[in-house]
Amino acid sequence: MLEVCAGNLASVLAAVRGGAERIELCQALSLDGLTPSLGLVRHVRESFATLRTHVLIRPREGDFVYTAREVQVMEQDILALRSLCTGLVFGALTPRGDVDLPVMQRLMQAAQGLPVTFHRAFDRCRDPFAALEQIIDLGCRRILTSGQQPSAAQGIDLLRQLRQRAAGRIIIMPGGGVTPDNAADILARTGCTEIHASCSAGTGITDSDTVRQIIARLS
Repeated sequence: MLEVCAGNLASVLAAVRGGAERIELCQALSLDGLTPSLGLVRHVRESFATLRTHVLIRPREGDFVYTAREVQVMEQDILALRSLCTGLVFGALTPRGDVDLPVMQRLMQAAQGLPVTFHRAFDRCRDPFAALEQIIDLGCRRILTSGQQPSAAQGIDLLRQLRQRAAGRIIIMPGGGVTPDNAADILARTGCTEIHASCSAGTGITDSDTVRQIIARLS
């Protein structure tokens, strides 16, 4: 499974043309992704009813240590968007680099059972294996991670260890620097079954041919 990170409507259209079955929908990829507008999410849902759409919940750029008011904003975004998507993507940390369990519990409650991906905030956790167990206990469906390295290809060792430690309890989804040339190798060497890519080659706009190439090489 390839999940395409789409940061605007043009990218969604390109992902669909390329054959994507699931996207992570956000905006402002230059800021590593922020919560998309209600209008964009609604338009994607109405235009592509069978497209599995996981919506990023991230109220600002920067770190993943959120104030009480920011958490309220995230809750309100989840409440507004959860009926328009098939999954949610979020994460929250403490200043020490641990999973912020009280915040995550509040956000999971707001999600009301929708599949949740704990995003690349995981790559800033000081103890990835302790974080793994906490995220599993929270009920998240998957973790998006580069293996705490600049790219998934560089993080293969930790990605493999996380997948082995998870033992089927949660999906470990490599992401970061994924291309048609390395996607199949990353999955083969980690044992993972899902992978995440923007397919934009740094342009900020998804390229449908790149989506198509990755899917073909994973077949």
